[in-house]
Amino acid sequence: MVTLSGNAARFLFSPANWVLRKGLWGLMLILSVAIYGSHAPLLNLCKVDGKIPFSSSSVVVLIELTKLVFSFLFLLIWDRKLLGGTVSWYHVAPFALSALLYAANNNLVVHMQLFMDPSTYQVLSNLKIVSTALLYSLFLRQRLCMQAILKAQALPLSLQNLFLYFFGVLLNVTGHFWSSTEGGFLEGFSSWVLVIVVSQALNGLIMSVVMKHSSNITRLFVISCSILVNALLSVTLFDLQLTLFFFVAVASIGLAVHLYYGVT
Repeated sequence: MVTLSGNAARFLFSPANWVLRKGLWGLMLILSVAIYGSHAPLLNLCKVDGKIPFSSSSVVVLIELTKLVFSFLFLLIWDRKLLGGTVSWYHVAPFALSALLYAANNNLVVHMQLFMDPSTYQVLSNLKIVSTALLYSLFLRQRLCMQAILKAQALPLSLQNLFLYFFGVLLNVTGHFWSSTEGGFLEGFSSWVLVIVVSQALNGLIMSVVMKHSSNITRLFVISCSILVNALLSVTLFDLQLTLFFFVAVASIGLAVHLYYGVT
C-alpha cells in the first residue's frame, strides 16, 4: 500500500487544492458543453450543396487516432511504469464492444446531419437520457450512479483509454476500407473538418475522465446543456427562430440538473 507523506497529504487535500480541482472539473464540463453544442453546426458548415462531402468513417478514424496518440502520451508521462507490465485479455476485451458501439454512434451522427437541422438533432439526442435511465433500471438493476467498465477495473484511465481507442481505430479503419468508394481518405476535407477532429478528440478525452470519476448521467446532462450553445450558434449562423418550446426545454433541463445534483 502506498502512503502519503505529511507534506504530500496536506497538499493533496488542502482547501486550495480542492478549489483547484473543482475549478478544473468545472472548466472541463463547460468546455465539453461548448464542444457538444458546436458539433452539429460545424458539420452543417461542412456541407456542399446540401451534402456531407467527406467520408464519416475517415473523420471518425482521425478522431480515434488522435485520442489514441494522446492516451499513449499520457501513459508515457504519468504511468510509464505500466509499459513493462502485462495485462490480461480479460481486462482488454470489454473495450472492443464499447469501441464498436462508439463507432456506430459516431458515424450515425454525421449521416443524421443530412436529414435534419442542428437544433432538431440536438433535441433528439437528449432522448439518450431516457434510454440510459431505462437500461440502468431494466438491465443493470442499479440506480443511476456508475458506468461499468471504466469504474470496475483498477487500471489507470490512460491505459483504459489506450485499449478503447486502439479498438476504435481498428474497427473504424476496417469499416472505412470495407465501405470505401473511389474517393480518397481525405477527400472533401476542409478547415472545418479539422476543427471537428481536434474538438471531438478533446471532448472524448474529457468524457473519459467524466465516466471514470463521475457517471454517465453527468455526460448526458452535459449533452442536454449543450442545447444552449447549439441554439446560439444556429441563431447566428442559420437564422434559427427560437420558440416558446425552446425555453420550456431549457427550463426542464435546469430542473432536471437541480433534482439530480441538488436534492439529497
